Amino acid sequence: MVEIIPIETTTLGDRSYLVHDGEVALVVDPQRDIDRVLDLATDQAVQITHVFETHLHNDYVTGGLALARRTGAAYHVSAEDSVSFERTAIRDGDLVEVSPAMTMRVIATPGHTFTHLSYVLTSGEDHVGVFTGGSLLIGSTGRPDLLGPQHTQALAHHQHESARRLAAALPDDTQVLPTHGFGSFCSSTQSEATSSTIGQEKRTNSALTQDEDRWVEEMLAGLDVWPAYYVHMSPLNAAGPTEPDLAPPARADKDGIRRSLEGGEWVVDLRSRTAFAAGHVPGTYNIGLDGSFSTYVGWIMPWGTRLTLLGESPEQVAEAQRELVRIGIDELAGAATGGPEQWTDAPLGSFERATFADLAQVRHHRRVEIVDVRREQEWDESHIEGAVLLPIHDIVKRQSEAPAGELWVHCGSGYRASVAASVLAASGRRVVAIDDDFEHAAQSGLPMVEGGAEAPSGASALSPSAPAQ
Repeated sequence: MVEIIPIETTTLGDRSYLVHDGEVALVVDPQRDIDRVLDLATDQAVQITHVFETHLHNDYVTGGLALARRTGAAYHVSAEDSVSFERTAIRDGDLVEVSPAMTMRVIATPGHTFTHLSYVLTSGEDHVGVFTGGSLLIGSTGRPDLLGPQHTQALAHHQHESARRLAAALPDDTQVLPTHGFGSFCSSTQSEATSSTIGQEKRTNSALTQDEDRWVEEMLAGLDVWPAYYVHMSPLNAAGPTEPDLAPPARADKDGIRRSLEGGEWVVDLRSRTAFAAGHVPGTYNIGLDGSFSTYVGWIMPWGTRLTLLGESPEQVAEAQRELVRIGIDELAGAATGGPEQWTDAPLGSFERATFADLAQVRHHRRVEIVDVRREQEWDESHIEGAVLLPIHDIVKRQSEAPAGELWVHCGSGYRASVAASVLAASGRRVVAIDDDFEHAAQSGLPMVEGGAEAPSGASALSPSAPAQ
């Protein structure tokens, strides 16, 4: 009996897989922190003998090479990928017998990358599942634009063809087992589903229900921005990442934290947005572990910046460190634990938190400025009249574009608003972080703009032609 065990990395929206027959195991697309995989193999009492990569990943650093070296497993990587390490090179049509109960058939599925592979797992005559990486996802496909605009059109057409090839080659009851698509920005669209089959995808996936030209046009039109750190992932993966060092970072004291801030380094407070707003070290940024921590560190922090972490406990720092090594941030300047009173002798900074109902009320009494830090696609769907769009991923380099005055900062639910508010507060701005669901904006009576109205770059939330309501 073959068992497939997903290994979730929810903060990046990805899955790895450990598959075994009770004795022998294979692993598909492992994340950098391979101790999770090794612990699972120990719990299952199986030996890892094969590791497979579907592609050179763009959203995380692989643990594949390190896992293969630790276990002595064969490391299967596309023969077409240019890498600087020894691997078992595989190509379209190859069969890899992992054990008498498990065979992997290689299918070339370009689209997410040019050299992308999918793997069909068979057990005897049964098609158990297909590991599709960033090719055919649940209700979607992997995005084709991560290799640059010069390749996007070609890859988009390849992606459609690859999805059709998988659908034509496999029985309807074959499980679809993607790596991306559970919140990853590598997915062209998002789906709430967590499992599927080839038959289900034939009925619901637009890549399998629309003709090629229409699908390509609509899919490309719907693509959103992707995290800036992605450009560093594929080169790191091609170079052969080593196993990460998760030993605790050096202790940062008050003087060290002060020097880091004075030197322009990043000091990130890992606590919740509620705790940060109530009191924090002035000049620090709040990117809490209760959200997409590594995604936003990697997206808004200039690559290579020295980074110090502040957390309530050693466990919180360790969790953040694990998140960071997954995207190739291996070296930390230091870390401190406890609370802000232990991290500085200076007066603590703070800012208010509010709701959209509070914003609706305050606009009757004084002039305030609204800063929307959602992505442009979210803005196009609906936004508050008179707000200024400064997307979270641009907030560091574009913070000078925030209008003068008191800034009420919002996103879709509160997490990104706290990140942006902390950046703006660190530069001396007076901010209020709206910690509320965006759907409450209209319910609170705030004037809304629906549809794709142009985003103003410096408009006031209370313009002369639009008095408070």
